[in-house]
Amino acid sequence: MTLPSSILPKSLIALTCLTNLLTLSAALAVSKEESQPYDGSWESLQQMPVPAWFDDGKIGIFIHWGPYSAIGYVKGNRGYAEHVPKHIYNDPKHYYPYLKERWGETPPKFGYKDIIPEFKAENWDPDQWAALFAEVGAKYVVLTAEHHDGWANWDSDLTPWNAVDKGPKRDIVGDLGKAVRAQGLKYAPSYHRERHTGFFAKEQYAVHSEPHPDIAEEIKRMPEAATLYGPFSYDKAFVDDYVARWKEIQTKYKPDMLWLDDFPIFTRDGNDVRAGKMQPEIKYFDDQVRGMITDFMNDGAARGADVYVNNKGANRNWPAGVGCLEKDNLKLKVIGPKWQSCTTFGTSFGYLAAEENPNYAWKKTAEEVIHEMVEVISRNGNFLINIGPKADGTIPAWQVERLREMGAWLKINGDAIYGSRYWKVDMQRNEQLSFTTKGKTLYAIKSAKPAAPFTIEATTGWTAGQVKSVKLLGSNDAVNWEMTPRGLQITPPSNLGKSMFAWTFAILTTEEQHHSNSIQIDASKALKGTKKVDLEGAYDK
Repeated sequence: MTLPSSILPKSLIALTCLTNLLTLSAALAVSKEESQPYDGSWESLQQMPVPAWFDDGKIGIFIHWGPYSAIGYVKGNRGYAEHVPKHIYNDPKHYYPYLKERWGETPPKFGYKDIIPEFKAENWDPDQWAALFAEVGAKYVVLTAEHHDGWANWDSDLTPWNAVDKGPKRDIVGDLGKAVRAQGLKYAPSYHRERHTGFFAKEQYAVHSEPHPDIAEEIKRMPEAATLYGPFSYDKAFVDDYVARWKEIQTKYKPDMLWLDDFPIFTRDGNDVRAGKMQPEIKYFDDQVRGMITDFMNDGAARGADVYVNNKGANRNWPAGVGCLEKDNLKLKVIGPKWQSCTTFGTSFGYLAAEENPNYAWKKTAEEVIHEMVEVISRNGNFLINIGPKADGTIPAWQVERLREMGAWLKINGDAIYGSRYWKVDMQRNEQLSFTTKGKTLYAIKSAKPAAPFTIEATTGWTAGQVKSVKLLGSNDAVNWEMTPRGLQITPPSNLGKSMFAWTFAILTTEEQHHSNSIQIDASKALKGTKKVDLEGAYDK
């Protein structure tokens, strides 16, 4: 029986209220602890899981699009055209005559800030983009929210140099986010501001630098340009603004991934951050970014969203295990810890007009793109393929063609890609075979046209009873097979079906085929021997 409060002693009422309050506080504390699984330490962040959408999705679209797209040029027609805003001032002997010929003026009278009005996006249809991405089999989209140039592609209250107030006069990040999510795709506005302090400076990777003289003069003539070209130091104000800009993106657009670029300052100008050696400003930067990542992960947990982070560079930004390993055009030679290759169709991420030439020497064929995709995924990677749209919002036709060819292949062979995991070996070179698995199915993907019988050497010791069937994806013809002392021998049918460039044989077995212990868990060892690409996009031969 519960007595009315009117006849309970005041002390008992107070005790009851206190007990209820403590119970509520404890419940709130538990609730907060459950929604904030990361305590702010690197050790805590190293426990972040790989989200299923990322591990299963495999295919992403990267988009480098901004005012630099209105230039569409780089010296030698090879390399990162999105870096030309800084090259203008770093290499005036080459770029000033180019600007003079094209725009009639050079810095300081006419500089990068004056090219921004040509980034109009007048022909941009985000729904059309999103439909294309879904059609070609992408599962997530990464759009440059801000590159190193200081331009914000979103509706920002923190800088006047944003896509709503200038240039296109629309919220590019927001509009594309709505469109791709309507297609069921995950969305990640990428953030590259960590290198901004040196982008328009005399020294690129220094804690403190100074602007080029013509940049200083441009700012003198237009004070507002100071917030586009600068600041030029990793001081507290820059770091706080760096975090605030990401927080604005996080709050407004709820990203599924925190994609950050390489932090060269972590290993330059006397710093070796991961070894504990750093200048005070960089110590503050590292601390604040760790907090930023923590806040992002906890925010995702509170929203019930499985969010993720990337760990960029040969010199990783963060300790091993914090996010996926990543590098431009990365090709691991082994099965590595979860990784991602942000891959170009040509040599530039941003729009480069020279790549539209049919005879451009460094343009990848559809066959090369598909082979690279298969190679990446067989080694536990994700394939983040990049497009560089024009300033008007149209995607170069040759890139659309490559995407559609990739999509056509995935429609036939997608079972071997989406939701797949690596096998005990990733490839067999003598037959140009790559391998993936899904449950009890082993997929052998042959990059060379299967015109003759071939043997999978890593199946040596298998018995005929372990194999239930062998099929060729995209073909209805029977596939003959037999167990031999050297392993499973497959005789391809004469009709190889609809697939092009690579052919997938699905081998249904009696056992789980994923071998989790086949991974090289040491990221440094996994990266060993991979092709080097410098920070400007220059490739090793």
